[in-house]
This record gives sequence, C-alpha cells and structure tokens, in this order.
Amino acid sequence: MKKNEKKMTLEEMVRKVDESKKLNPLDLSSDQDLSIALMNLVSLEEHFFFSGAKTKKPGFYELINVVRNMRKELMERIVDKSKHDGAEVWCISKHLLAASMRLYEVGTKAMGVGNKADAQKMFEKAYELYSLFWGLNMDMIDLTGVKEMEPVLYENVMKAEKKDEKQIKEEIVKSRTTVQKLGDWVKKTVNCCIE
Repeated sequence: MKKNEKKMTLEEMVRKVDESKKLNPLDLSSDQDLSIALMNLVSLEEHFFFSGAKTKKPGFYELINVVRNMRKELMERIVDKSKHDGAEVWCISKHLLAASMRLYEVGTKAMGVGNKADAQKMFEKAYELYSLFWGLNMDMIDLTGVKEMEPVLYENVMKAEKKDEKQIKEEIVKSRTTVQKLGDWVKKTVNCCIE
C-alpha cells in the first residue's frame, strides 16, 4: 500500500454500503437467506454428480442441470454480472459460497466428534469466505491492485519490539485484515433475524 493511500475503515465501509442502499435499496436479510439457499443449490449440484457416479444412474446427472439453472437464475438477484469482470466475479462468488458451505460442514462434523477447536477454525474460515462474498458483491473490495496482506502475528511483534502485552494486542487489532473488517460489517449489517 502506498503511503498516501489509506485503508478503508469499517465505518467507511458501512457508510459506502449505506450510500449504495440509497441508490439501490437491498433487503439484506432476504439476500442473506438467498445466499444460504445458493450454497445449498451448489451442494445439490455436487451431490447429484457423486450420486450419479456411485449409482451409475444417469437420472442424477440430468438433475444437475435442473438445479444449476435454478441456481443461476437466483444468483442473478445478488451477483451483478455487468459490474467488474462479469464472469470472473460470478464464478468467484459461486466458489466463495460453495467453499464457505463445505468448511461449515467440516466444522459441524468436527463438532459432532467433539473436536471443538478444529470446528471453531473451520467456522471462522467459512465466515471469512462468506464475508468475502458479500464484500465482493457489495463493491466493498477494490479489485484493482489487490495484494495479499501479511498477517500480523503476535510472536513476530513480541520479537521485533519490546512492548507490553496490551500495546501489542492493540496493534494487532488495528491491523485487522480486510476480510476481518468485512466479517465485522456482515455481523452488523446482514441481519438474518429481520422478518
């Protein structure tokens, strides 16, 4: 990041979304429900594939297109192909939702066998991908010059600088990644409990 560029704060992200809602109001609770349905539709496509392969029944393969067409139609309600790089954002969005769903399922299986720590990690990763989906589709991520951010590790800060633990934790919180900030935004803005 260049010196004169500043990171978008959570407040700026929320303001940007609020401004965009004035131009194009969205029912985010309904869109969140739809995004979860889309996850399940992608899972159904995959399931029909594996069921067809395992059972050798071609009917399962035919069902893939039924579900795929429904998923594509519904996805257009959230993902605007006319923006950005149309097909790229569309495909990335589908994979973000699919990966989020799979990590969630891995987490629930880990939870089921009593591995709560692993489940928590999977849930956090699933939520990060879900937040990226929303950030991408709400124009909160600038796709020009996107770079991977180096995570700030507690141990590295401890070695590099002699500071007390409170100062170090504050620095780590200040350096939250875009994905983490998007996750905070999703928690505050996308409320699935609104009827």
